[in-house]
Amino acid sequence: MPISAIGDESRRAVITGIGVVAPTGIGVGEHWKTSLAGQCRISPFTRYPDTSPIRLAGQVEGFDAAEHISNKFLVQTDRWSWFALAAAGLALTDSELDLAAMDPYSVSVVTASASGGNEFGQREIEALWSRHPSAVSAYQSIAWFYAASTGQISIRHGLKGSCGVVVADAAGGLDVVAQARRNIERGGTAVVVGGTEAPLTPYALVCQNDLGKFSTTDDPTRGYRPFDPASAGYVPGEGGAVLVVEEIAAARARSASVYAEVLGHAATHDAHHYHDPAPDGRQLARAMSEAIRRSGLTPDDIDVVFADAAADPSADAAEVRALQEVFGDRAGEVPVTAPKTMVGRLYSGGPPLDVAWAALALANGIVPPTVNLDPASAGHGLNFVVEPVRPARLRTALVVARGVGGFNSALVLAGPGGPKEL
Repeated sequence: MPISAIGDESRRAVITGIGVVAPTGIGVGEHWKTSLAGQCRISPFTRYPDTSPIRLAGQVEGFDAAEHISNKFLVQTDRWSWFALAAAGLALTDSELDLAAMDPYSVSVVTASASGGNEFGQREIEALWSRHPSAVSAYQSIAWFYAASTGQISIRHGLKGSCGVVVADAAGGLDVVAQARRNIERGGTAVVVGGTEAPLTPYALVCQNDLGKFSTTDDPTRGYRPFDPASAGYVPGEGGAVLVVEEIAAARARSASVYAEVLGHAATHDAHHYHDPAPDGRQLARAMSEAIRRSGLTPDDIDVVFADAAADPSADAAEVRALQEVFGDRAGEVPVTAPKTMVGRLYSGGPPLDVAWAALALANGIVPPTVNLDPASAGHGLNFVVEPVRPARLRTALVVARGVGGFNSALVLAGPGGPKEL
């Protein structure tokens, strides 16, 4: 079975803007400062204390949607779209892209979503069964829908290029970046791309709880510890990131600052189980290897790995096996980090945030840490980054993501000092 391909590489795609709405902060500056400080933003979850199946969560604090979105859009959309709209605005500001001077058909929007508009949908369903169909908002039909954030970003900014949404749980958060590059290769000038989630509502938590993967501890320092022998599940979180991916010649023409280049991507599927990943990690390794090959690189060229970090013993072991298969004797040398330990797993919002972390690492020459992990106890023979480090060589990054149901995705980025001139 063929692996999904990027396509013609005659046009190069670079990241020129980053917008973050996450537990680590609102805006790229606050997010990066928090990340380098290694501040764990997982905290006690108190929104539904009597019924919640979780005790901890990565929550976005201090977010005032009205500061980013007009009331017209607020009443039409769910919290996850508020995050996406805010992050898209922040990314466009960060990129200094002048949309008014651009052909709107040359700029597109692609987002990833795992669960849609949970809070809005639950509220309207409750109105339906407790009151009357007439009590249901007319916006219910669009606010919960997976493509709502893509549509609302497109409408708000007048972007009329090829738009879409990818649904592959967390793996979709990398697949959309690959789609952004395809859009650039096919003639687009820029793509607003990424994902956010707002899954901390009763209905959404009940659905997630059926997987049996939640951490049940109430200690924020122990709740989400991937690769640790004592791992007992993950902590969910909300938020994510949106990026501006731009054609390199257009970026150069306007003297844009470039964080990183999107070099290669691959996606595979385990075909193993309806929610558990394959324990052998072979298809995950295949995605990594193929993404590296399509980048024109070898595993020896990869300078850091941003791991999926499931915090499930079997899934973690499969990821370790995949990394060892891909990197061979070098598996114990290449730095491996999972800064998502500061925020929890954000589903489709997590990998775009990992891409933001990786792009910032490449641009600044420093790798953000995995928090609350003791490498000695974790074992596995991998080189886990537990404090911010400046490697002697930091030119490329491999970002890895998996989704429930067997989805695997891997993305390779190159920084300003990478294999190609930026």
